[in-house]
Amino acid sequence: MAKEVTLTAALRTNLLSLQGTQKLLDQTQLRLATGKKVNGALDNANAFFASQSLTNRANDLSRLQDGIGQSIQVLKAADQGIQTITSFLEQMQAVAQEALDQANAAGGAPTDQSSLEASYDELISQLDFVAADSGYRGTNLLDSGTMSVTFNEDGSSTLDVTGVDFTTAGDLAISAADFSDATTAQAALDEISDALTLVRAQARSFGTNLNIIQTREDFTANLINTLKEGSDKLVLADNNEEGAKLLALQTQQQLGVTSLSLASQAQQSVLSLF
Repeated sequence: MAKEVTLTAALRTNLLSLQGTQKLLDQTQLRLATGKKVNGALDNANAFFASQSLTNRANDLSRLQDGIGQSIQVLKAADQGIQTITSFLEQMQAVAQEALDQANAAGGAPTDQSSLEASYDELISQLDFVAADSGYRGTNLLDSGTMSVTFNEDGSSTLDVTGVDFTTAGDLAISAADFSDATTAQAALDEISDALTLVRAQARSFGTNLNIIQTREDFTANLINTLKEGSDKLVLADNNEEGAKLLALQTQQQLGVTSLSLASQAQQSVLSLF
């Protein structure tokens, strides 16, 4: 059976002091290495779990922020489509106006009826192509698509965007060219006028939706930063303070070793008397 080594009170006191200093040194070095004063629940349970909760919410909002950003692109694609459709409608309006002017001058069919009708029908085809091509990642708000944007973690804050059918056979309701006389040319102009009114109103509606989503995107980005900042304040270490502690503890450790050495020498001096 091994004999237990008996330490003097002085040696034991100095040894316990060194062990305590070493524990504080290990803790300080860990804080400097990780940059955190709270590295786990054992360090400070309240701060650790509060910080974790804030970080988790920031991460959830970051994932939602990606969806918000993509919804902005859907609206931008629709806006580009509306601008192009408006341009085609204005070109069609010019063609129909020319047909009306020629019909009035001729007292019947326009002089360039065939050419004008061909140009008008080609613009109709191109307008329909634009409406079909204005989608983004499978969502086309100009081809009866819809979109729902979620702004918060539990889905209680949303914005629903309802699309339209901006083809000439859909909501725009524009017929194929018929410039046989002034009456039919005027009918074409009336259809285009109605279509332009509809398109411009929808452009304003999409613009409002876009402004709302962009504002919420900015709000979400700022909130994420606030949450992360709050989380960091709970757990991040002050490197200047921890560096100063490290130097003080190293000095304390050296003094402890010296004190332990002196206590050991004192014990040896007692033994030399025998």
